[in-house]
Amino acid sequence: MPKMKLTASFCAIADCDSDRKRTDFYDTGITGFVLECHQSGHKSYTFRYHDETKRQRQIKIGNYADVTFDQAKRKAKELRSSVTLGGDPVAVKQEKKAVPLYSQLAEQHLAHARTYQKTPANVERIIRIHLLPRWGRMRLTDIKTQDIALWLAEKDMAPATIEKIRITFNRSFELAAKWGMAGADVNPVKAVPRKRFSNARERFLTAKDVERLKVAVDASANKQLKHIVPLLLLTGARKTELLTARWEHIDMERRSWLIPTSKTGKHRYVPLSQPAMDIIAALPRFDGCPWLLPNPDTLKPYTGIKRAWDTARKAAGLPDVRVHDLRHSAASFMINAGVDLYAVGRILGHADHKSTMRYSHLANDTLRAAVEAGASRMNAA
Repeated sequence: MPKMKLTASFCAIADCDSDRKRTDFYDTGITGFVLECHQSGHKSYTFRYHDETKRQRQIKIGNYADVTFDQAKRKAKELRSSVTLGGDPVAVKQEKKAVPLYSQLAEQHLAHARTYQKTPANVERIIRIHLLPRWGRMRLTDIKTQDIALWLAEKDMAPATIEKIRITFNRSFELAAKWGMAGADVNPVKAVPRKRFSNARERFLTAKDVERLKVAVDASANKQLKHIVPLLLLTGARKTELLTARWEHIDMERRSWLIPTSKTGKHRYVPLSQPAMDIIAALPRFDGCPWLLPNPDTLKPYTGIKRAWDTARKAAGLPDVRVHDLRHSAASFMINAGVDLYAVGRILGHADHKSTMRYSHLANDTLRAAVEAGASRMNAA
């Protein structure tokens, strides 16, 4: 166990004793700084010390060929200072290794999402395209709030897309904390400020718009579109809810439609008006097919109606109307008929009253019309 003042020139010529597999040269300047020389010719810098239990611990600084002597010496000084102040570098290193990489957390996040989400592909896409390339190889404790905020700020994307990325990343750390993962004590995403934006796009059809649209869907090559569009307008249902509706969930006697699993994860009953009942009663039935509005060619639910819808809305002179706007329009017609916001929210299946409040200005118009009518009657008297 030779002791001497280690220098760059000495380390360059130092060699292993011929009768040993390894010779260690201890530095007399920095306690614990060691140059290891192996019979194979390999050399490396290490740091050795005794922990609080008097057990000798060792941490490798680097191979001789990979780090310079000055770099190794600076690291050795840093480690010696840590030990002098009561630290345990090996324990710190082991603790850091116990912290998982974000890629490991992301894998568990996805597995969890698949157990309850109707469309986990959305989460998978955000994690795969955005989060893993940037953060996948980093340990959870190395991911900092400032870095996340800067990364999101530099993204040239729609604000709504950036917010989805932030929410998904935040959810990963929430799950990590819930599962008791090492390094999940602090959620670095939580402190990232949310960019304020409004993605609420409101487009309401008028009665004349609806008439033009009905003519267009009646002429559609998709023979089910003439049933799908009116039912969306009459029920306020989401497109996927209607396309996956089953006959067994339609109660003609009670005039109701059970949606067993909605976007909110809860079931709900949608009352059916007489016009909706008439459309359902006239729907074609296919032997052995459980779906209310299947693709006649496959007898399976449509995965989408984009092409047929695009053709119909253009033919109706409504190129900017989305399928989801039919849901907004259903709410608009109900509110303007005097239905209160609470009832509309129940019919639409809103889990949060804030979703229904976007229609509050329509309710105000209805109330204003009511007081105007009352004033007119009073003045007439």
